[in-house]
Amino acid sequence: MPTSPANPNPAPASPGQGDPGDGTRQLLQWGASILGAGLVAVLLLQTLLGGFSPTGASTNTGWFALIVALMCIPFGGLLLALGVAKWFRNRVLSRQR
Repeated sequence: MPTSPANPNPAPASPGQGDPGDGTRQLLQWGASILGAGLVAVLLLQTLLGGFSPTGASTNTGWFALIVALMCIPFGGLLLALGVAKWFRNRVLSRQR
């Protein structure tokens, strides 16, 4: 459906798709990427960078990996959870049409 001055937002291409510009795909992609980066940082910290103890990492690079992991895992997990919630919501809304 082409846009018009009265209706600036075009309708979705098909009833099962939802709005392609609603950001669900970007949330899923970025959430998974950031979460993956955090998990890679933990893996590197445990295997190559000396691990960590209750007092922290044992090397300077290990500290950097620990900081990256502690930032990326919660933030990426929340973005991914939001993306999944939006995806489920879009599925429910598309089935109601």
